[in-house]
This record gives sequence, structure tokens and C-alpha cells, in this order.
Amino acid sequence: MDEIFIGSLGGTIAMTRQDGGGAQPRLTAQWLLASVPGLPAGLKVQAHSVLQVASPSISLPDMLAVLDWCNACQQQGARAIILTQGTDTLEETSCLLDLFWPHDVPLILTGAMRLPDSAGADGPANLRAAIEVAQDPGSRGRGVLVVVNETVHAARRVHKSDSLAVQTFTSGSAGPLGRLCEGEVIWFAPATRRPALPPPRRSDHEVALVMMGLGIGPGQLRHALTSPEYAAVVLSALGAGHVPAALAGVVSEGPPGRPLIFCTRCDDGPTTRATYGYPGSEIDLQQRGAWPGGWLSAAKARILIWAILATGATGDQARQLFDARSRP
Repeated sequence: MDEIFIGSLGGTIAMTRQDGGGAQPRLTAQWLLASVPGLPAGLKVQAHSVLQVASPSISLPDMLAVLDWCNACQQQGARAIILTQGTDTLEETSCLLDLFWPHDVPLILTGAMRLPDSAGADGPANLRAAIEVAQDPGSRGRGVLVVVNETVHAARRVHKSDSLAVQTFTSGSAGPLGRLCEGEVIWFAPATRRPALPPPRRSDHEVALVMMGLGIGPGQLRHALTSPEYAAVVLSALGAGHVPAALAGVVSEGPPGRPLIFCTRCDDGPTTRATYGYPGSEIDLQQRGAWPGGWLSAAKARILIWAILATGATGDQARQLFDARSRP
């Protein structure tokens, strides 16, 4: 039987409390594997501690290093690769990995909402579910998967919807890819995936993320658009992709060629392209050069444009790569 590689990155699933203080990531990948009950006899698993951090502290260069580790596992003949990490940024890390993962070998992420010493700790169950999905032939060729609460999600769709609930992860209108039932993976759709981006060539660039709201002034947006430290700007916009009329003119202040993307700040649904025409609407923003984010959340749009720019793509090529990946 081919080996499954497990890499732990830290997060709640690997946290313990000491001396009455708050929880911190201390548990190793080997400990996590040992906590999973009832693994099948003969299962070959390699467990490695790759990072040991809370997920808000994972950086984009960190994830490129994790990608290198996953590629090395694939070259060693891994049947599947599983990463455990904190859930705070899981929807973003999985999205980034999915953009660059070219292999049919399943790459699966999981985590936990409850600490290992909590009543009903979900970490062991989630890791076991990830291992069961990893062994299923139907998991191949689907890109990066997120397995939590016995549900399988596509990395490009998954979203953390609740700060504390165990059933926090959802895939919105598109729905999950599958579920586990009595140890069997039930797939709801055939395996499909998009071509991976070319390997990244840089990681020293930043993408600004600006949220719109009632009465927001122009200062944050103007700084993001005009500051040389940002290679692109993403707006978490109102409704179907709108900003206040007073900010519409600011959208045009960025230098030519710097991507400005507007997404909806709603939990689900797309930006529109041709419905509203008032100042600050999606039609107005597009006329000023902004790109609609489609079905992407602002968080995922930020990861996507960062990854595209990391490949060295600019201009029309960058826009084409973005548009091709802005649908579910």
C-alpha cells in the first residue's frame, strides 16, 4: 500500500494549555496521528511536523515552502498528502495551494474547532476522515480538498462561516463535493479541476484588502491605490460589488496596470457586471478599470491575484488568468 504523508502546521488541532495560560500549538504530527482511533491495519503513514504556528501567523512565503514540501512528498511516491492546520486561514491556504497544485495526487487539508483536551474534540475525527478520503480513488484529480466534519469541500469554494461552531465550513451555493457515510466517501460530482498556475517566481509583493461600509471615507482606499507597497488592491464591496458614490472617483487614482478587484462582502453570491449603473456601482467601477471578482470572496480574490502576480503575469495575461478562476 502506498504511503500517506501527513504534515502538521500547528493550529487548534495541535494546541495545548500549560500553567493555566491560553492554548498554543505544541503537539507534533506524530502525536496527532497517534490520537486517531481505529486506523486500518497495514496503513502506511509518514507524519512530519512542518510548521508549528497558529494559522493567523502563517505567511504566504510559508505556504510556498509548504507547497515545496508537498511536491517533494509527491515525488517520493505519496498516495496522498494531508496537512493539518488552524482553521482561521484554512480557506486561504487551501486556495493558494490549489492554484499551484498540478498533480492528481490528493492534497487534503483539515483542522479542528475544539482543543484536543476539550469535550468532544473534533481533531481526531477530522484527521481520520481526511485519511479515509485520501484512500478513496475518487479523491484523485480533484485539486486541493478540505475535509472537515465528515464533509469534503473544494478549496476554491470553501468558506469559514462561524467563529466557533464545529460545522463552520461551507461551500455556499456550489455545495460540497462529497460526504463520508459509514466510512465510505459519497461523491456528489465527478472529478474536475482547473489547470494549475505556473510555478511562482516571486513572493515579496503585497496585495491590499479594503472593506467598504456605511459612511466609509476615501482615506484607506486612496492609500491602498496610490501606495507603492501594494501590487494590487482588493475591495470587499457592498452588495453585488458597490462602493459609495463619494469613493467612485478614488477608484481611478491608482497607477495604470495595477489590478483593482471588487468582490461582494456578502457570505455568498457573485458580483454583478451589468445590473446597476449609478456612481460606485459595478458598471461604473468597471468603466474605471476595476475587475469584478465574480464568485470569489475578497479573501480568495486576494490570494488569487497574489498568486497570479507571483508567476510574473501582468496586464491582459493577469486579467485572463483571474477571470478564468473567478467562477465556482
